[in-house]
Amino acid sequence: MRTAAAATLAALALSGARLAPLPAGASSTPAHVLVIVEENRSAGEVLGSAQAPYLTSLANTYGLAQNAYGQSHPSLPNYLELISGSTQGVSDDGTGYVFSAPTLAGQLSAAGIGWRAYMEGVPSACYHGVSGNGYAKKHDPFMYFAQILDNPAQCDNVVPYAQLSTDLGDGTAPPFLWITPNLCDDGHDCSTATMDAWLGAQLPVVLRSSWFADHGVVIITWDEGVESSGCCSGAHGGHIATIVIAHDVVQHRVITTRVDHGGTLRTIETLYGLPYLGDAACTCSGDLLGLTTPPPPPAWTWLTVPRFR
Repeated sequence: MRTAAAATLAALALSGARLAPLPAGASSTPAHVLVIVEENRSAGEVLGSAQAPYLTSLANTYGLAQNAYGQSHPSLPNYLELISGSTQGVSDDGTGYVFSAPTLAGQLSAAGIGWRAYMEGVPSACYHGVSGNGYAKKHDPFMYFAQILDNPAQCDNVVPYAQLSTDLGDGTAPPFLWITPNLCDDGHDCSTATMDAWLGAQLPVVLRSSWFADHGVVIITWDEGVESSGCCSGAHGGHIATIVIAHDVVQHRVITTRVDHGGTLRTIETLYGLPYLGDAACTCSGDLLGLTTPPPPPAWTWLTVPRFR
């Protein structure tokens, strides 16, 4: 796996592709990153809400990006942005699109880094349906890109959510994970309290796992807010909560710099040392790196000790 990754990165370097630098103190071992995407809440509807005690406790205990924004409205453009660095020009929730653009999934596969996307409600891997049992294709960006759809080995990485507990339990969970809850558990069709309770029951399984103990990073974000405020380079999907739980960062942190979904992708690509896709290449999208890695150790300072006679 590492040989394949080295060969791929060498080829990218020779082609002039822009590689993402590893953050200070980062390991050359592929990071363990999980992205969970929730639905249709502005930050103020979640953080501090009586209906979201679990999410509020996470934000108050771990990392919080205080000025995070969705890319657009409605849902689909935000999901596309998160794995390709572009909304692909989409401004609706259409289910018939197929894009030829590169994706984070393709980058990971080319570098020999395993990935898997867990979709609550799908009946089988590589499911081509558009809805059913709480599943909605518009919340599953992996099924919109030809490089995944046309490659069974990659398409079979889009699996039913129930497989996650097995993968975590037997140690087969790959380095990069993605979770899309169903339409109720992500808050799209149900209350904030339902969304919060689902996450409170499910996330501890991840946080207790050996997968997370191995330098794990969990990013919980929302596709869009209920308004159209924005930031960065054209994002206008509303002010959203973005919470980061990093195994190696033991203290509560808050970053106030602005970040959009392109910046979340930039963060992931930096952690894996991958080239930046689309909007992730612009520093204007921000990033979450201040919440994912521990600060460097303090420099030693030589003290002059007085000599007593």
